[in-house]
Amino acid sequence: MDANNHLVIMAGGVGSRFWPMSTQQCPKQFIDPLATGRTLIQQTADRFAGICPAENTWVVTSRDYADIVARQLPQLRRDHILCEPCRRNTAPCIAYVSWRIKSQDPRANIIVTPADHVVTDTDEFRRVARLALAFAAETDGILTLGMQPTRPETGYGYIQADLSAPCARQREIYRVDAFHEKPNAATAERYIRQKSFFWNAGIFVFRVSTIVNELRIYAPEINQVFEELAHVYGTPAEQAAIDEQFPKCPSISIDYAVMEKADDVYVFPASFGWSDIGTWGSLSQQLPADANGNVAMGPDVQLFETTNCLIHTVGEKKVIIQGLNDYIVAEHGDALLICKRSEEQRITKMIG
Repeated sequence: MDANNHLVIMAGGVGSRFWPMSTQQCPKQFIDPLATGRTLIQQTADRFAGICPAENTWVVTSRDYADIVARQLPQLRRDHILCEPCRRNTAPCIAYVSWRIKSQDPRANIIVTPADHVVTDTDEFRRVARLALAFAAETDGILTLGMQPTRPETGYGYIQADLSAPCARQREIYRVDAFHEKPNAATAERYIRQKSFFWNAGIFVFRVSTIVNELRIYAPEINQVFEELAHVYGTPAEQAAIDEQFPKCPSISIDYAVMEKADDVYVFPASFGWSDIGTWGSLSQQLPADANGNVAMGPDVQLFETTNCLIHTVGEKKVIIQGLNDYIVAEHGDALLICKRSEEQRITKMIG
């Protein structure tokens, strides 16, 4: 394990996806929708055991969630929980943590990952992560992981790779031709047929010196904010300075700010059972279904004349359902959600 490897977990998301299990007070990254015994952020940290030293783990989150992060990741140094005073998307987030790490370890290799994704093949994930960090440590390029698509998904962005020739240093890695926004159904079908398109998982790997240089070139208004704060990192004055200066950053993703403009950007096509599980409906794709297409989680669930439903009731209640088709039933605490699968996102937006 390289002592210069650093893990950055982005955990600032808010909202009511997975309501009633998740709320604005405890959003998706801090819950355990798959009933594994570990929350999504805990599973994210677990995946990097043996890849990044525990003392090199960082979490960027909202001040509102700092205590939750500390409780769920007790091994994390408290000064490695970086608090954004407001939401500004991923470019300011990555710029802040990169400059903070650079102040401590100028030779750092960084892998950045969202806190709320699911990986089912952790052995393959670790193999890919190790190779990706080794590649980034030896190049001046930025690497992103591209997920092998299993269906024409319209809910993800795509990375188009130049598959004509792999990189000489690592033959599983290719140059990126372009990044594409979430497509419509017809475009997604075309992407799948072309074989050179991969889901954008939002996982990035780079040397700290590389990302700082790219930010200087392509996002100078963001980079300047954090470069000028270099003298306060790791001091008691850091949070107050961040609270004052961070809101000056534009709200922009790292894809728009840097990735789509930079020259040396690469993709590692991978397949390790990745999912964003952004909705109850997508959760069902990660779980086994019965002969009628139902996915049921709960200690005592009985279904009659019911098809293509997701039932998520992890309390002690006996649940009996008859005559539903394409519904979601989700219970948590004193709240119960019953809605058509096709209406889930509209309903949860109304709640949030």
